[in-house]
Amino acid sequence: MTLSVPRPTASAPDDTADLRVVPARYPLRWAGIAVVLVLLAQFVHGLATNPGWDWPTFAAFFASGAVVTALGTTLQLTAYATVLGFAVGAVLALMRLSHSRFLRTVAWGYVWAFRSIPLIVQIIFWFNVSYLYPKLGFGVPFGPVLFTVATQDLFSPLGAAVIGLTLHQAAYSAEIIRSGVLAVDAGQLQAAAALGIPRARQFRRIVLPQAMRSILPNAANEVISLLKGTSIVSVVAINELFYQVQVIYGRNARVVALLMVATVWYVVLTSLLSLVQHYVERHYAKGSR
Repeated sequence: MTLSVPRPTASAPDDTADLRVVPARYPLRWAGIAVVLVLLAQFVHGLATNPGWDWPTFAAFFASGAVVTALGTTLQLTAYATVLGFAVGAVLALMRLSHSRFLRTVAWGYVWAFRSIPLIVQIIFWFNVSYLYPKLGFGVPFGPVLFTVATQDLFSPLGAAVIGLTLHQAAYSAEIIRSGVLAVDAGQLQAAAALGIPRARQFRRIVLPQAMRSILPNAANEVISLLKGTSIVSVVAINELFYQVQVIYGRNARVVALLMVATVWYVVLTSLLSLVQHYVERHYAKGSR
């Protein structure tokens, strides 16, 4: 009996060996880049050569005492409305997540009302609340009044602005916080409850760190919008950044230069807030990527 050994067959020729590798070309992308660069160069050239921008006036008022003082008022309004607005919004969000129909209804009514009324209307209303109620009395409801206080003593222009911004911000903050909490998988809470973890610790160590990943981007947008929205309080003559700029260009008629002063300050502040947002988001993103 003989065994036949199969002859080795020649390997199939590699048909791709002679192919030339050609990098992908994106002509439309390069054309778009060229158009953007040309437009950007024209814009920068216009900023440098057009005398209408009036850069000497811009430099004279950018860091002037009046503008810096007004900038401090803008930051003060933003800080007060942010802290108080999100504090009230957190309470409203918990009320909307409550099992109590009464609490859910009250919170829903608040959110519906203050999201429906424009911010400028709210600020003007609180500024003129003394017209409706010249005095506020404290005592037994529908009974004797123990003492009264003039409404004007309670609602200064700055206080009216803070109240209007806070109540307006709280309505939006409540929905942002509520959506972040709802984004957390309910199964994790069920597992934590099965392990006997207290509810307060469940919220602090399980719900909140995960909810913050959804809350932070929207919350940062709201804070930035609030910073720029403080310019609305200029209607009640509060010396914030935009109002002060209006006062100055009302005197010297250098409208464009003074508007650029306000614009650059708003850009600087929003850029700083965006930088803070980046680091806070990176902190709460630990373990998720």
